[in-house]
Amino acid sequence: MTFFFGCVKYLGGEHKTAKQRVDGIDKEKFTYSYTVLEADGFNDVIEKICCVIKFEPSADGGSICKTTNTYYPKGGAQIGEEHLKGGKEMGLGMVKAVEAYLHANPTAYN
Repeated sequence: MTFFFGCVKYLGGEHKTAKQRVDGIDKEKFTYSYTVLEADGFNDVIEKICCVIKFEPSADGGSICKTTNTYYPKGGAQIGEEHLKGGKEMGLGMVKAVEAYLHANPTAYN
């Protein structure tokens, strides 16, 4: 399996960068899974976050995007609401970036 590493930068929000590893892409099931290995907001609380994104068709001809995030704390650390909120902000930032790219480049997905 090939793994890709990279640094993703977000403009705005509390968290600015994250190092991610692509774990899998299933074109038939429309799923994408990745692991966030490092991020500005992890501090000494979070070891990693495993994420699965799944796209399903909606009744109106569009798509529904479902995400599942599994948080792994370091040692006996407790993951607080601020970390969950930060993870949600990072995920929404990624979706907005992809959406903007696809609107600007409509032939990229045909």
